[in-house]
Amino acid sequence: MLWTGLLLGLAGGFHCVGMCGPIAFILPVNRDSKSSLIFQTFLYHFGRILSYAIIGLFFGLIGKGLYLAGFQQRLSILMGVIMIIMVITPVALFNKYNFSRPLYKFVGIIKLKLGFYLKKKSNKALFLIGFFNGFLPCGLVYIALIGSISMGNATKGAFYMMLFGLGTVPLMTSAVMLGNFVSMKIRTKIQKAIPIFVVIIGLLFILRGLGLGIPYISPSDAKLKITNNPANCITIENNE
Repeated sequence: MLWTGLLLGLAGGFHCVGMCGPIAFILPVNRDSKSSLIFQTFLYHFGRILSYAIIGLFFGLIGKGLYLAGFQQRLSILMGVIMIIMVITPVALFNKYNFSRPLYKFVGIIKLKLGFYLKKKSNKALFLIGFFNGFLPCGLVYIALIGSISMGNATKGAFYMMLFGLGTVPLMTSAVMLGNFVSMKIRTKIQKAIPIFVVIIGLLFILRGLGLGIPYISPSDAKLKITNNPANCITIENNE
């Protein structure tokens, strides 16, 4: 199910342009040199994807803890259900409870860093702009993090978020190089379609957790294997 991270990034690219586009539009890149523009855009994306990977590593560890606590395949079902709930819950309800309030101080620091480096014209600045950009609050990133938790593994959690970041690269690169290249009307229509993609991905996670024996989508939940240890214990291997 790692590939769903890439799918989520591709589907949510327009959301990213809408949320992070203002940053991408004013990146201090050298537009007089095509090679410099490409390299500096790469540095921006590299920093952004690195921050996603770090966050994914942390949430993958949380997923591993839940997995070891006995959730196993049920973890995938739970994360799929949460994904669906997040996109069908009215935005007004989320705003009412303001779940991101504890992050305000952290977000304030991130914005200060972004403001500082956006005034600099250097390769280091481009990398750090991307790095700090990745830590900005974003509903789509939250959904991707739910996917990283469901991986039940720190490495896979990080890789899931890397794939998510890679999926956003095409449209974010267009934003850097072409500016506001999509009309607000078209962007609004695509924004409305994003929840449908999220629901589909949530359903895929639920199917995965059900272990229906469908190759690649819902493999059998577990198989038993005798380990080669003195106690001859039985262990459970999870099919990906």
